[in-house]
Amino acid sequence: MEVLNYTDFRTNLAKTLDMVNDDAETVIVSRSKGKNVVVMDLAEYNSLMETLHLTSSEANRKRLQDAIDEMNSGRFQSRKLIED
Repeated sequence: MEVLNYTDFRTNLAKTLDMVNDDAETVIVSRSKGKNVVVMDLAEYNSLMETLHLTSSEANRKRLQDAIDEMNSGRFQSRKLIED
């Protein structure tokens, strides 16, 4: 995680955005007279939102944990994918 002040962020905007995209880096932009902001790659943000959605209900959390437990205990079957 990188922390930049607003001036440095603005001065190096393209370079910083490339770093965010290419290195999956999260950047905090600190502002002296405003609220700080976070800049992150869209794919990373979407992944976080999906995780929040999947774990938002107790039923989903239980199903996910049961699947993890099943895999960890070796109670699963491997299958070949159907090729076109």
